[in-house]
Amino acid sequence: MTDSGKRSLQDRRSNLLPLMIDMTERKVVIFGGGNVGERKAVLFIRYAPTIVFSRDFTPLLRHLAGEELKLVETTGTLSDEEILARIEGAFLVIPTTNDLEFNNRIANIAHQRGCLVNSVDGLGDIAVPSIVERGSITIAISTRGSSPALAKYMRKKIETVIPADSGAMAQLQKEMRARLKAIIPDQRERASILWAILEDEAVWSALAYSYEKALEIALTHISNGNN
Repeated sequence: MTDSGKRSLQDRRSNLLPLMIDMTERKVVIFGGGNVGERKAVLFIRYAPTIVFSRDFTPLLRHLAGEELKLVETTGTLSDEEILARIEGAFLVIPTTNDLEFNNRIANIAHQRGCLVNSVDGLGDIAVPSIVERGSITIAISTRGSSPALAKYMRKKIETVIPADSGAMAQLQKEMRARLKAIIPDQRERASILWAILEDEAVWSALAYSYEKALEIALTHISNGNN
C-alpha cells in the first residue's frame, strides 16, 4: 500500500462516528453462511430482519432460521444482476465469503445502490463493535477495524467491572429523575441528588434483591437534605 493509500485508510478510520441506530425494519443482507456469516447473523437478528445467501449454512444458522432470519441457498457464481436482486431494499450488506474478489464485487455493487457495507476483509462503511449490555445500558468497544480480537478482549475486561445491577440502576435513575422534575425546579439540585444516589452503596446493595427497597432508599435523598 502506498503512503497516500495509508493516509486515506487512516482518514477513513478517523471519520467513523459512534452512533446508536434504530435498525427496526432496516434489512440486513449477508453473503456467506460460514462461521463469519453466522457470527454476523447472530448479532443482527436481534435488531433487524436478516437474510443470508449462501451455498451452505452452519448448523446454528439452520437452527436459528425463522421470521427474523431467512436463509436462501444459492448455486454457482452470482452475476451482478443476481447480486443486485438480492440486495434490493437492503440497508446494510455484509460480504463474508472466502472469496475476496467476490466480496469486493458485492461491496461495489452495494455502494452503487446506496447500501452501507460492513466488510470482514478490510475497513468498510461500518465497523461493528464488541458490545456489553446491562439492561438499558449499552457499551460499544471498537478498534475501528484494526483488531477485532482486541475489541473482544476489552469487552471481557469491561464486563468484569460493570456492576450486574447497572441496568436496574438506570431504571431507578430514570424514575427518580421524573419524580424530581415534578418537585424540584432547579436542574443543579436534581443532578446533585441523582449523583448522591449513584454513590450510595446502600442503594446498589438493595438493587441486588429488591428494586422497591432500592427506590425507598433513593427517595430518602430528597427528604434528608442530601441535595
